[in-house]
Amino acid sequence: MNSPTPAPPPAKWLIRISEVFEEFSGEIVKGLGGEISKKLGSEYYLIQTRNAAAVHQSEAARYLRWNLPLDHSWPCNPETMEGFVEKAAQAMFRKFGVRNPQAIFIGQLDPSATNRYYKTLASNLRGRTLQLFPAEIAAFKDVEAQHSGRATLFCLVGKEGLFCGMQSPKASNGFYPGGTKFISQNSPDTISRAGAKIAEALHYLQMHRPPLKKGRHWLELGASPGGMTSELLGRGYKVTAIDRAPLDKRLDSQPGLHFALMDVAAFKPNASMTYDAILSDMNGDPLESIRQVGRLSKNLNPGGIVIFTLKTTGVTTFGEMNALFQSAADSAAAAGLKLIARTHLTYNRQELTLFFESGAAA
Repeated sequence: MNSPTPAPPPAKWLIRISEVFEEFSGEIVKGLGGEISKKLGSEYYLIQTRNAAAVHQSEAARYLRWNLPLDHSWPCNPETMEGFVEKAAQAMFRKFGVRNPQAIFIGQLDPSATNRYYKTLASNLRGRTLQLFPAEIAAFKDVEAQHSGRATLFCLVGKEGLFCGMQSPKASNGFYPGGTKFISQNSPDTISRAGAKIAEALHYLQMHRPPLKKGRHWLELGASPGGMTSELLGRGYKVTAIDRAPLDKRLDSQPGLHFALMDVAAFKPNASMTYDAILSDMNGDPLESIRQVGRLSKNLNPGGIVIFTLKTTGVTTFGEMNALFQSAADSAAAAGLKLIARTHLTYNRQELTLFFESGAAA
């Protein structure tokens, strides 16, 4: 009698769950078919799972800010390790040199840390590692120029050690190690932090489709006070902005801007008014918001996009979160919108940003 084939050992993953979803972390990891081995810093978790597909395809995966299969880890304290950079670089070359990564990017486990030690360490480690790899990899400096479907060597380093793996940016859910790059909004000219939210959303969207060209027309719902409006105008887009509250006075007479002071539900564009994208960051009932987006998506040009913030005010359980997400996705699908991505952005509170496409690509 043949003995049963032993189950493969569980795979190790590094996942990032934003602090706003920390209360759901146990249910999220359970939904990935995994178990938490250790928490690293404020948002990272080492997990083991026998269902690697669930990290990308399960309901729980939508709450992962970023993920990486752990092909190499070195638990240690780099600050007390003599020759850490050289030892780590040589180890990475031995492990990954034959796997032909398209690029190598190394970041810090705690990007918000005020101590610059690990930021400098990550930079020095990347510099030394690149010296060991072929010149074409060393020449790759533009993070956003990565092919979203080709594997990159991503590494994170912190006081807990070094953690590395190879995966495409699209599968990892971000161009940068750990996710998207933090976008500062500390300028005195900033209208609101929402400008950074749409900047990050547009950066993220490049993993899924080419960016809209300058001059394209956005319909922005719930625009006040105008942080997102200002960011879109600054990128050379035209914007029709709708809100019951006025925009910041600094946007008065801005070229390319048309503002309607009214409730979104009362806005009824005629058939000749078309848009290349809809942006919705409306407060209030999220299902009513997505219904309004669906109604107005009839005025999207073929291949138009929708960026929608799914607000979750009043939701208290993981099950309610999942049900709300599914209801919003179903409502959009009924309006002919295809969900192409979803993520949690740096400036999102307990909410998700959803990305849709309308019709065939332009």
